[in-house]
Amino acid sequence: MNALTIVLEVVLVLTSIFLVLTVLMHKGKGGGLSDMFGGGISTAVGSSGVAERNLNRITIGVSLAWVTVIVLLGLIQKSQL
Repeated sequence: MNALTIVLEVVLVLTSIFLVLTVLMHKGKGGGLSDMFGGGISTAVGSSGVAERNLNRITIGVSLAWVTVIVLLGLIQKSQL
């Protein structure tokens, strides 16, 4: 394993954890699983429109970084064969 692969794997783990956390921070949009597990309570004290938009932007950015790291790891693995 070279250093680039190790760095990308560490970045993949960090972005995976951060992506899960940012998705869980979103408020529920309906009566689905989020309301079943207490999301309905947090809608009364939900975030403002600006905070929700910023959270959306952060989530999209982290997900793009996550996908990019996965593609790069796949390309590295394919080139090593």
